[in-house]
Amino acid sequence: MTNKHNPAALNTGRRPLRGAGINLFYLPAILILIVFTVWPLLSGIQLSFTNWDGYSPTKAFVGLSNYLTMFKDHNFGTVLVNTLIYGVGSTAIQQVIGLGLALLLNSRIKGRNIMRAIIYLPALVSAVIMGTMYYFVFQYQQGALNTLMVSLGLPRVVWFDKPAVSVAIIVIINSLQYVGTSMIIYLAGLQGMDHSVIEAADLDGAHGWKKFRNITLPLLMPAFSTSVVLNLIGGLKLFDVIQVLTGGGPGYSTNSVSTYIGLTYFSNQNAGYASAMGVVLFVIIAIATTLLNKGLDRLGWES
Repeated sequence: MTNKHNPAALNTGRRPLRGAGINLFYLPAILILIVFTVWPLLSGIQLSFTNWDGYSPTKAFVGLSNYLTMFKDHNFGTVLVNTLIYGVGSTAIQQVIGLGLALLLNSRIKGRNIMRAIIYLPALVSAVIMGTMYYFVFQYQQGALNTLMVSLGLPRVVWFDKPAVSVAIIVIINSLQYVGTSMIIYLAGLQGMDHSVIEAADLDGAHGWKKFRNITLPLLMPAFSTSVVLNLIGGLKLFDVIQVLTGGGPGYSTNSVSTYIGLTYFSNQNAGYASAMGVVLFVIIAIATTLLNKGLDRLGWES
């Protein structure tokens, strides 16, 4: 007879199902990951070895032909350089401005919460809307900037006439939109610091640049790594602002790899080549973020 007062007697020898039940909660996330990430990636890799036009039901295997075409495509070389400029340039600007704003707004100043919200607000706005807003700023005839210049007696400027100037404007716009994200990350890092270390540095007479270099910056390395990696990935994938502001022009001079993929797929009806470029962009981002993470981890350890 089972003794209801003896817990050991109630043990049937079976393991509890609690762990298995909790693991079932992973299934929706795994399913979403497979459907929206793994499957499109594998399909893109498969299509990159074909000559599919994106519309017809037939496609033929062409091997590495699409990848070899990239070495002969002068336009791809241009957009690849632009992509690196967008990624590295935007990341550098966002770190400098974002960290500066975080240090400023982490101090006890009036209205800092409102200022934080205002600076972060552009990150919540769609990139298409942001690009459209700046299009009316830089427009030649009725743009706000040219209107201001004319009122000051200065001539109008065709802002998107020169490729170098156009690329620089796109980098600045992308940086200003997402600098609030970097600011929030750095603010979280500053507020999560061990204040006893800061107080000890103050007692030891560390102030200004010396304190920032030897105390604050090493403690901010986790936030710095997160901000740099997120900004770099976003910059390398830049699409919306370019499409709205310049459409990749003049010519192909301001295209990124992402916009060039869209142009190749929809306008040139060459889905196979577009898929190959997408695979190359994926590899570039994966390698860049991996090397960057390792470098930042080593830098953080040395600090």
